Amino acid sequence: MEDDTEGRVVSLHHLHVFTAVATAGGVRRSAETLFRASSAVTRAIGHLERSLGIALFERKATGMLLTAAGEAVLVRARRIEIELDAVRDEAFVLRRGQGGQGGPDGRVAASGVAATAALFHTRRLTSAALLADVHHMSTVAHACGLTQPAISASISKLEKTLAQQLFRRTARGMVPTPVGERWVIRFKRVLAELRNIQADMAALNGALEGVVTVGALPMIRTMVLPAAIANVLDRHPRLRIRTLESPYGDLCARLLSAEVDFILGALRPLSDASLSTHLLLHEDIVLIARAGHPLAGRPVGFDDLARYPWVLSRASTPLRDQLNDFFRRKGRPLLVPSVETADLALLRGLLLHSDMLTALSVHQLHYEFQAGGLTTLDFPLEGMQREIGVTTRTGAQLSPGADVLLEEISRLAVSMTAENSTRAA
Repeated sequence: MEDDTEGRVVSLHHLHVFTAVATAGGVRRSAETLFRASSAVTRAIGHLERSLGIALFERKATGMLLTAAGEAVLVRARRIEIELDAVRDEAFVLRRGQGGQGGPDGRVAASGVAATAALFHTRRLTSAALLADVHHMSTVAHACGLTQPAISASISKLEKTLAQQLFRRTARGMVPTPVGERWVIRFKRVLAELRNIQADMAALNGALEGVVTVGALPMIRTMVLPAAIANVLDRHPRLRIRTLESPYGDLCARLLSAEVDFILGALRPLSDASLSTHLLLHEDIVLIARAGHPLAGRPVGFDDLARYPWVLSRASTPLRDQLNDFFRRKGRPLLVPSVETADLALLRGLLLHSDMLTALSVHQLHYEFQAGGLTTLDFPLEGMQREIGVTTRTGAQLSPGADVLLEEISRLAVSMTAENSTRAA
C-alpha cells in the first residue's frame, strides 16, 4: 500500500522503492525484490521525482543510472534505512524474548516484524513523533489536518507491525513506553532526513532553503550567532533559521532526535559517544559590575567581594562550578548568590540598577559595555576560561543551510579570536 501523504512532503514509501531500484539498477529486478508489479514501481519513482522536481535516474536500455540528484537522495535514503532497520531488529529481538507474543492486544501481524515496508510510511512516523511530544491524538489530528481515528489507526498499524506497545494512556495523555521513546527518536531522525532531501535538491538548483534549528546557549547568543545569521540570510533569503534557548540537557535530547541541527555555546565534557564537539574559541571570565560601582576603578580583594550581593548562574552549571572551584582553590567560602538566573535580560537589569556583582564573559554583555553601563573589576579570576564551540550528533549529515551557517559561525569565531589576540598584545 502506498503512503497516502500528499503535497511536497517526500513519501517514505516512494523512497523505499527508489532505494530498491537504485540498488538493483532497474525496475524489473527491483520489482521482484519488492514483490510488486513493475508498473507500480515505475509510478512510485515518477511520484518521487515529481515531488522533488528533479530527475533521479537516467533511463537507458541497460538500466536505470542515478543522476547527481539521485546520488544525493540515495545517501539520505540509506541513512533512513539504517534507522528503520535498527527499529526492526530491536523489535525482532523483543518479540523473540516475549516468546513470539507481541502487540498491545497479544496479536502479531501476519507478516510479522520482518514486514519493514510498513515502517516506510510518512504519516505513521509523523503521527508517532507528534504524539510523543503533545500526548493527545486530537492535537496530532489537528496539526496533521486529519481525523482522530486516522491518527489512531496509524499508531495501531505501527504497534501491530512492530509487535510492541508504543504508547500508554495516562493522566497526562498518551505517553511513550520505554521502547516507544527509543523508537520515536529514530522516527524523528528519519523525518529530519526527509526534510533534508528537499533542502539538498534545492541546493543542487542553486538555492538554500528549508529550516535550520540552532540550540543557542547563553555564551554565544550576543555577538557571534546574530552576526552569522544576518550574514547568511543576506546571501540566502529563502533560508529560515530558528533558535531554541532551552537548558543544555533538553537541547541535547533534541539534538539526538534531529530536532536541533547543532548546539552552539559553552562546551561540556561529553560522556555520550553519539555527540561530538568542535572548539571555536575561548572566553575569559571576569567580574562585572555597573559603571560607578563602589569597587570600580581600584584593586579589589576577597573581603570587598563579600560585602556585595551576587547574581550568578544556577547551581551545577559549568560556570558556577568553575567559580566554586576558584574560591575553593583560594581557601575561601563559596559565594551564596542573592539571585540565581539563566536569563541575561534579568541579569543585565540587576547589574545596571544595583550594586550586584557577577562573573561572566564580557561578550555576553557586549552592548552594555559598549554603552558604558557596565565595567570589569580589577580582580583576576585565574584559570577561569570557557571553551565555546559546536555540539553535533556524531555522524550526522547536516542540511546545506546548516552547513553554511556553521561555516559563517566558524569564520566569525576565528575573526573574534584574532581581534582578542591583537587587543591583548
